[in-house]
Amino acid sequence: MKALWLRLLDWLSRRFGIARTPVPREPISFRPIAVVRNDVRESRPHGWERVRSTIIVREDLAEALDGIEDYSHIIVVFAFDKVPESEQRTRIRMEGAAAEQGILATRSQRRPSPLGVSMTRLLRRRANVLWVEGLDAINGTPILDIKPYFPNHDAVPTAGIPAWAREDS
Repeated sequence: MKALWLRLLDWLSRRFGIARTPVPREPISFRPIAVVRNDVRESRPHGWERVRSTIIVREDLAEALDGIEDYSHIIVVFAFDKVPESEQRTRIRMEGAAAEQGILATRSQRRPSPLGVSMTRLLRRRANVLWVEGLDAINGTPILDIKPYFPNHDAVPTAGIPAWAREDS
């Protein structure tokens, strides 16, 4: 019976031009909006909490920051541009984990799509420069986007995580 339904769905898809679309494999290009400046030259798994960085936003986007200084925290989307393609993985053993994890179940920078997302404390803004603390990006990292952190939208108090990922384990 299941096969009959699938054949019917295939026929309807062809008939009405609604093809099952595979995941696109074409590259997507982004233009950075900013760059990170700090004293960190190599990636590290821990110890980002006290790292202070400046985010230098393109001058033509300075007015796009208007109002950001009213937030205590921001979400920064950046590119892991220093991770060679040869180091990208689909599985990795994380510190404290008993077994390997799928890379998409970790926060590792060795991802198939080298994007980082970090929630960081905003210390201050002047013109096109943001001073932040806790951004886990090395010096020279290109920033792709900046968003304000909204606790009522971005925090999930009931979120569950595996034991190996907990700080207290």
